[in-house]
Amino acid sequence: MSFKMLVIIVFCLIYLYNLLLTVIHMRSADNPIPVNVSDVYDTETYRKWRSYHAEKSRFEIVTSTISFVVDLLLMALNVYAAFAGLFPNTLFMQMFSVMLLSAVSSLLMLPFSWHNTMVIEEKYGFNKSTAKTFWSDQVKEFLIGLLLMTGIGALLMWVHQALGDWLILVFAILMTLFALIISFLYPFLSKIFNKFKPLEDGELKEKLTALLEKNGYKVRAIKIMDASRRTTKSNAYFSGFGKMKTIVLYDTLVESMTPDEICAVFAHEMGHGIHKDTLRNQIFSFIQMGVLGVFAWLTLRTEGLFTAFGFSEVNYGFAMILIMSVEFALIAPLFGLVINYFSRKAEYRADAQAVKEGYGEELISALKKLARQNYSDLAPSPLLVKLEYSHPTLSQRIDAIEGRK
Repeated sequence: MSFKMLVIIVFCLIYLYNLLLTVIHMRSADNPIPVNVSDVYDTETYRKWRSYHAEKSRFEIVTSTISFVVDLLLMALNVYAAFAGLFPNTLFMQMFSVMLLSAVSSLLMLPFSWHNTMVIEEKYGFNKSTAKTFWSDQVKEFLIGLLLMTGIGALLMWVHQALGDWLILVFAILMTLFALIISFLYPFLSKIFNKFKPLEDGELKEKLTALLEKNGYKVRAIKIMDASRRTTKSNAYFSGFGKMKTIVLYDTLVESMTPDEICAVFAHEMGHGIHKDTLRNQIFSFIQMGVLGVFAWLTLRTEGLFTAFGFSEVNYGFAMILIMSVEFALIAPLFGLVINYFSRKAEYRADAQAVKEGYGEELISALKKLARQNYSDLAPSPLLVKLEYSHPTLSQRIDAIEGRK
């Protein structure tokens, strides 16, 4: 069997696997809702959720299929190699040409992004984006994505050219550091898309500051993000490394929750820090990067992979596509099974921290509000939970919280 046929078969299997997951997700709407979360949706909201769930699932099938067909044609018809032939024959420009075509091809999905945001999300009352905001976001995402893809491709090229077979270890280390740098820069990058303002003095600020300081954390700042410019959905997160933290609250969260409910959410997040869950995630990330390094090493040693798709020699941009979209994607479900298992365990521990801080009831009410606002699936397939979910279901979390109070 030729390299080309093998790659195409694997690529098709990955698509069929993801399609199967989407179908399982769609059918979970028929599962009975557990009693302890039966109050999340009233009758009318539940009917609306079922309609939203079905429409989003069907749309996901359509968009993923079109994206698959586009990517398959680009590979099968040797379009990447033909496009690279229009650029100077240097290692960097040949790599960049493939990254550019990959980014440009993603623009074919813009009408579907528009329909998802401005039609489906609008229909169900979630979208707050204007046309100007939508297109501004798309331009920013395109440029940032192209920059990151080119940067990683250049890193792969430099490491391989400089170090040869040492690629595996060095690439894993550099990619892990790259991910950490992106995490560090995230508060700055997020300002490209959103505006932030300090939380005003008052009960919420005092309680959040006291909660973190009680457990040895220092609060650099507490900021409100203007999420309502795009959505009605809520979220919140920590940023920063070590004991110095910045708290970011969606304005939609502040408007919909009590101070104690918000403190419950952050007692949970603090639990992740206390139990070193971020460190564990970084270890898992390094292992993944090591596997990527192995795939990169094997790919770049197999020139036939490139000549099969019309290239005359190794192309580092196409190598990235093979590594990420075919090789690693093939084993990603296995990684997901393991990582998500430990992640769900970590979520239970973090919930237990909120209970320990005296916010058990408030965490339950906050989680129910988040589920209602975000239109969460209350009864997903157990198989889908094991394969895909980094968090336990809402019902499982409430059972665990109730058992600890």
